[in-house]
Amino acid sequence: MSKPTSGDFTKTAGWLDWFDGPSKPRFKLPAGAVDAHCHVFGPGAEFPYAAERKYTPCDASKAQLFALRDHLGFSRNVVVQATCHGADNSAMVDACLSSGGKARGVATVKRSVSDEELQRLHAAGVRGVRFNFVKRLVDFTPKDELLEIATRVGKLGWHVVIYFEAVDLPELWDFFTALPTTVVVDHMGTPDVTKPVDGPEFALFLKFMRENPNVWSKVTCPERLSVTGPKALDGEQAAYQDVVPFARRVVQEFPDRVIWGTDWPHPNLKKHMPDDGLLVDFIPQIAPTPEEQKKLLVTNPMKLYWPEEV
Repeated sequence: MSKPTSGDFTKTAGWLDWFDGPSKPRFKLPAGAVDAHCHVFGPGAEFPYAAERKYTPCDASKAQLFALRDHLGFSRNVVVQATCHGADNSAMVDACLSSGGKARGVATVKRSVSDEELQRLHAAGVRGVRFNFVKRLVDFTPKDELLEIATRVGKLGWHVVIYFEAVDLPELWDFFTALPTTVVVDHMGTPDVTKPVDGPEFALFLKFMRENPNVWSKVTCPERLSVTGPKALDGEQAAYQDVVPFARRVVQEFPDRVIWGTDWPHPNLKKHMPDDGLLVDFIPQIAPTPEEQKKLLVTNPMKLYWPEEV
């Protein structure tokens, strides 16, 4: 996979290009596996980045995404709208339409979106909207506006993806529980993995899932959550061991409400850029049985994104 250029855009200081030449995973994915959280960036010359963006990425095209899919052994992708494109879903929609039915999408929309545009997005393969509450990435959107959007897309059978940081869950709890759709949490609510897995912060997230059966979780982004990173042990790579107990707990307790994805091309990472093959080898650490692996990678994402095939 060769890297794309960044066109006429100056990349954010400290940005790391995505990992070129990912390894071949040792873990063999089950047939029909879905990479249920990934992105496309531009290319900027064709799909310009939003003027209000908080960062400017390297380009990462649909062609490179599909090449990675095949290299890692996935069958399908769920392309999530990246904040650097704002509410212009053109790049994500183009990827879905170019996939031959192998990709579905999660969009970002504003209150002003027309019913006709929502229908167009649905026909292109969009099955969810994303609400981002990470303050360093987006500006505040009024909750009444988000609730109105959720109500409208719920009529299409879409779900809502929520991205927030663990410390903000108490203040967001009431809003999240009022959403009238299936709710999918990005990255387990981004827990602080230096704190105990049995501590009060992560216990609150587990309680949130336990008390709200419409809530699902992506057990994703160990490279984003980890403090230790991938460490070499006896010449072998042991990927992101400090994240394993958290993801394992969620998979064990909620096996029918978890999904997984690479997060390629790993937006806004500045510490290290992960080898996506190594990320795939993280999966059997958190879902060690074939039954758990099939639910995580095939059964559950198919229910959310290709229900007509289930």
